Amino acid sequence: MGYIEPAPITDKENPFESMMERFNIAAEKLGLDLETYEVLKSPAKQVIVSLPIVMDDGHKKVFEGYRVIHSNTLGPSKGGVRYDLDVNLDEVKALAAWMTWKCAVVDIPYGGAKGGIKCDPSVMSQGELERLTRAYTVKMYEVFGPDTDIPAPDMGTGPQEMAWIMDEYSKAQGKTVQAVVTGKPLVLGGSLGRVEATGRGVMVSTMEALRKMKIDPTTATVAVQGFGNVGSNAAKLLAQKGLKVIAISDHTGAFYNIDGIDLREASEYRATYKTLEGYTGGSKITNDELLELDVDVIVPAAKEDVINNKNAEKIKARLIVEGANGPTGAKADGILHKKGIVVVPDILANAGGVTVSYFEWVQNRLGYKWTRDRVNRRSDRIMKEAFERVFAIADKHNVSLRIASYMVAITKVADTYKLRGSF
Repeated sequence: MGYIEPAPITDKENPFESMMERFNIAAEKLGLDLETYEVLKSPAKQVIVSLPIVMDDGHKKVFEGYRVIHSNTLGPSKGGVRYDLDVNLDEVKALAAWMTWKCAVVDIPYGGAKGGIKCDPSVMSQGELERLTRAYTVKMYEVFGPDTDIPAPDMGTGPQEMAWIMDEYSKAQGKTVQAVVTGKPLVLGGSLGRVEATGRGVMVSTMEALRKMKIDPTTATVAVQGFGNVGSNAAKLLAQKGLKVIAISDHTGAFYNIDGIDLREASEYRATYKTLEGYTGGSKITNDELLELDVDVIVPAAKEDVINNKNAEKIKARLIVEGANGPTGAKADGILHKKGIVVVPDILANAGGVTVSYFEWVQNRLGYKWTRDRVNRRSDRIMKEAFERVFAIADKHNVSLRIASYMVAITKVADTYKLRGSF
């Protein structure tokens, strides 16, 4: 790929530029041709909308919403919608691209997309959130669709927001269209196993990596940064496999207990108080200190770039399994690799969520529900097969699991693009 001029990288800690850093390395390793490189690096569609909403006190506030479709080469685009004050176009572009690679690496017939609204859902009423969600859906009538672009929950959203999207979209279609979103409540066509799916995928990836590294899980310790849906489920499932979870955290801080965190107690506390603030089941430490603990496994399951060039040297874990999207900045990759730390990347480790989202979509199209056991069994198989594919490429080309994941994903999308022809 020597004659290809890579996309400019001005800030490697910017989420989109971090993604492009890894993409460029993988593309170079694969010898990707110029035409395919240009197609794969560029989002297919970027939509920015203004959403004027009447707030509860009667005044009107304008929110900014985004939807980026990175690719629809493999099939309809798929990706979450996040509500967060830090949402911006570069972040959504990066997340959309990660979704493309994530779907490809686990061999699901979806392209990648992502959406978001710049807002703080924690200070908004249920009515305000509903009006905002419905207004966003109206602006996306021509984007969303079960055969075109399928949203799902992400940071700051959940089953209720997906129910509103489905309802608003269905009104415009004059019929109920369950398959337009995934992550719905069970009574509206949601899938059993979806809530814990991402955390379950993290668990499967961790167990596969420990097996390859010949580490006994019953003697291994783990710290989980981020005790939301992904982190709490990953922690619970890892504990069931014999690992000792000695630290957990949320945005209020981290808690450490060398004898192991009582995960049931911690989950009940968070469910009651909505945060871990004031939790007494461990000593209070910072999120930065959690990442630097002397543990076998770290599961970063919070936000982007929590592991970076400033703290990578201080990390002592032997294995990092990325539950969040983009938790390791591009500048940290080389440092971790030199230290011999194995990183199971986000586009592989947390792909359990989109895998079961795909199952939900399939069930909606079939009009038939699967059992939880069938969902878990099929999801585990897909995650294990994906890990084996990635591990084989990493071993063959002597690259990290992250670059190997990108190589697997890019090959899948590039081959499909070439077979379909230019369009």
